[in-house]
Amino acid sequence: MADEIDAEREERELVEALKAGDESAFATLVERYHPSLVRVARSYVGSEAIAEEVAQDTWVGALNGIDRFEGRSTVKTWLYRILTNRALTRRDRERRSVPFSALAAEEIDGDSAALDVERFLPADHPQWPLHWAVAPQTWAAGGEDRALAAEAREVIDRAIDALPPAQRTVITMRDIEGFSSEDVCNVLEITESNQRVLLHRARTRVRAALNEYMVDQ
Repeated sequence: MADEIDAEREERELVEALKAGDESAFATLVERYHPSLVRVARSYVGSEAIAEEVAQDTWVGALNGIDRFEGRSTVKTWLYRILTNRALTRRDRERRSVPFSALAAEEIDGDSAALDVERFLPADHPQWPLHWAVAPQTWAAGGEDRALAAEAREVIDRAIDALPPAQRTVITMRDIEGFSSEDVCNVLEITESNQRVLLHRARTRVRAALNEYMVDQ
């Protein structure tokens, strides 16, 4: 409880400093979030260079909009909403314009399960919804060590890059950037149910790719 109070106080002070034009407060925000903004932007756009441009554009939007920030969400959520809007705008210069919620619904409705559904518990399971019912094949001895190797990491990165856009964004935010499910839903403006399905499908595909790599070793 004390930690939550301290965090809320720190955020209020940070917002007040930003509104007062305190450059050190802005530098603190950039140091805290810029690498993460680039990684999340990369899940939308086609290159690291464009992702960097989107992140820079996000900071410009944040500076221009800080006076209108009313604190109805956290600074983090507000910042990543700016990012997703900028990233979608940049992506849609070359593609049809689709809001993220529609993109997510399209993937959920049109995408089949990545692996046999019988390997998973049902979504309404009282304890472990959508968890493995049948465990993946056991990896050979030394598999845990290899999973930490650079080659395995490359397998994971390639698997994430190959995901459909909504799944790629959700798994990037949840498993790489450490967002809570609530924050992801708030930033992307999707339901908890849709977030859970997208994350489950993304994790399943990544796990399948890693499992295939391990079995082949």
